[in-house]
Amino acid sequence: MANANGPVEGLTGASRRGRILRYSAVLSRICDGALYVAGFGLVLMTMLVAYQVFSRFVLNSSPSWTETGAIMVMSWFIFLGAAVGVRENFHMGFDVLLYVLPQGSKGVLRLVSDLIALTFGLGMVWYGCKLVALTWQSTIPSLGLPGGFDYLPLATGGALICLFSLERMMLRWAGVSVDKDINLEEVPDMPVVQEA
Repeated sequence: MANANGPVEGLTGASRRGRILRYSAVLSRICDGALYVAGFGLVLMTMLVAYQVFSRFVLNSSPSWTETGAIMVMSWFIFLGAAVGVRENFHMGFDVLLYVLPQGSKGVLRLVSDLIALTFGLGMVWYGCKLVALTWQSTIPSLGLPGGFDYLPLATGGALICLFSLERMMLRWAGVSVDKDINLEEVPDMPVVQEA
């Protein structure tokens, strides 16, 4: 809040940074949880597909729910994994400009990248929620679940992408380094192999 003397009262730089770091710690736990759920989903999908193949070719009686269930589980781990990739900076990027532009412009490009990810996340939430609402009254026949369950991963992954993109922007604003470049890390020397 502004007072009569002119300066803005409120959070000091250290207090603001502390709040951002606490917010980041909570998001770190959410990210870890999303990663474990995605990993579990990958294993579960593999088991469902294996059961489907075994039932079809060995028992000659294929259950109707395994394919639909595997696809639903797959959509969960894809969108959760994409959100984790945004937070951990593993998402795809076009880094060529980062190597040829001056150091000061790199932060701007990374901010633009985070804004683009945020925009996509917002679109995923908006349209995902519309699809959930539109299909909720229908039923997935093989699972007996509302049709909106097919689109919940889209909205959930989009919400996490938004949170993680905002977190990256806030951390950068607070002066925390979030832009580790794995291409510039020290690579250990490897012994030279001589041809025989």
